[in-house]
Amino acid sequence: MCGRYALFRWNPAFAALPGFPADQQAQWNISPTDSVLMLRANVDGQRELARARWGLTPPWLTDLSRTPAHARAETVAEQPMFREAFRLRRCLLPANGFYEWRGTTRKRPYWLTPGEGSALCFAAIWEAYPVQEQVWLSTAVITQPAASQRRPLILDAAGQEAWLNPETPLHVLQALLASEPIALRERVLANLVNDPKLNAPECLTPG
Repeated sequence: MCGRYALFRWNPAFAALPGFPADQQAQWNISPTDSVLMLRANVDGQRELARARWGLTPPWLTDLSRTPAHARAETVAEQPMFREAFRLRRCLLPANGFYEWRGTTRKRPYWLTPGEGSALCFAAIWEAYPVQEQVWLSTAVITQPAASQRRPLILDAAGQEAWLNPETPLHVLQALLASEPIALRERVLANLVNDPKLNAPECLTPG
């Protein structure tokens, strides 16, 4: 399961998008419940960035200890927790890569990315949760099965356009959900990233 990822490098075009926080810092070890950057289409169809809590919080939710960070590609269109957001509130989570732990007796962390220095986008959904006069945004990553793990659904440029477009037909969205996982480069890491409080380049120290 993709429980951690990183966003520490971006290009000038990304930083020029509406909503890019002036105080945005590199994030090397993003975990569920953290504040993340999400990319969505505004009412005019233009892309904009916003900060959101990683853990979906629909406005009707009463138990705030149950805010899922992930939604399965196979069931996101039907499950009550996710189906309205899937239909109306799709977004992308920009990243440079994500972490995966493997092993039986002693799990080792791995860093996965399309290529060193590359950027990618996870398919995601978002919700708004009003609290008094403040509206909080939240998000969940779409995951798809990959071997013994569940990995984030990574979309190419065409897939990103279709995912963000509110007019995209359901059958096209279903095809994106069922698409084959993309090829990823991977390398084993030292155990420094195991500490969720560590937010530094040392997270990527080779093992």
